[in-house]
Amino acid sequence: MDIAVVKYNAGNIRSVINALERLGVTANLTDSPDELRNADKVIFPGQGEASTAMAYLREKGLDNVIRSLKQPVLGICVGMQLLCAHSEEGDTDCLGVFDIPVQRFPIPSPNTDNLKVPQMGWNSIHDVKAPLFTPDMEGAYVYCIHSFCAPVCQYTIATSTHTVPYSNALMRDNFIATQFHPEKSGDIGQAILKNFLDL
Repeated sequence: MDIAVVKYNAGNIRSVINALERLGVTANLTDSPDELRNADKVIFPGQGEASTAMAYLREKGLDNVIRSLKQPVLGICVGMQLLCAHSEEGDTDCLGVFDIPVQRFPIPSPNTDNLKVPQMGWNSIHDVKAPLFTPDMEGAYVYCIHSFCAPVCQYTIATSTHTVPYSNALMRDNFIATQFHPEKSGDIGQAILKNFLDL
């Protein structure tokens, strides 16, 4: 299986490659349009800032390449946010695969128990849907680190709550995305990555 991981100026990509290696898969880290188009599956991960990341994707012509992909694509964290239409982070127009906005979490009220922005740590996922999730994953805990989120919408395949309910995973056609980091989510994250690889 030929798995391509999108190379761009984002952090945390190596941990995704390591997680794939634990599943017995060697991924190709690449910014080559041809290699991305010809891969069996593409993973678009990362941590970083939306406007800087989008500027790099446009400079390399990868924005149009990613939009045009027909094989299964998995966006992770900032990768998910960049697949949306617009991010409040840097007032950034994004790829528009999911025609929804990405917004900053509301500032928690003083009486909100231990909630801070950014969200850093474990949160549970609910209302999970196939094919990325199996029914036994309902209520499972996954690792999150983010200040911005996508609303619950028609593309939502998993929800969580942190100051407000939000989409912790999205799916539209061949594009799937998680706000959480499966590569940092232990056994449940490995199972989610395997479900993607098995598509």
